[in-house]
Amino acid sequence: MIVLTASCVFAVLAGLLHVLIFVLESFRWTETNTMKTFSIISTEEAEATKEMAYNQGFYNLFLGIMAAAGAIITLLGQQAQQTVGITLMVAGTASMVLAALVLFTGSPDKRAAAVKQFTLPALSLVFLIISALL
Repeated sequence: MIVLTASCVFAVLAGLLHVLIFVLESFRWTETNTMKTFSIISTEEAEATKEMAYNQGFYNLFLGIMAAAGAIITLLGQQAQQTVGITLMVAGTASMVLAALVLFTGSPDKRAAAVKQFTLPALSLVFLIISALL
């Protein structure tokens, strides 16, 4: 149970990180600190990509909600609810891991961000696999 709880904690943390990314992409995209975070070199570039970032921000929000809700359902639910919770948690965190891998391989200049986005959901999945094997 401790390993499953660790998996859920990392899923919630990954979810919270994706909520933060949502806020940055959807509401703070043209602010100086956000532009630095996402390696945007000019206000013009930020303005030109603002609609795309807004959409992408909501994608990150939905992944975050899925992973965190799955973790909470897993921790609080009975056996049947745990199956639903684990399914949601895996869907959310696996999507986060895969998206981070795409960012890592497709945008060499954003590899540091990809590693940050990869770590928490990957840890959640590793702990979940270990808990299934025990």
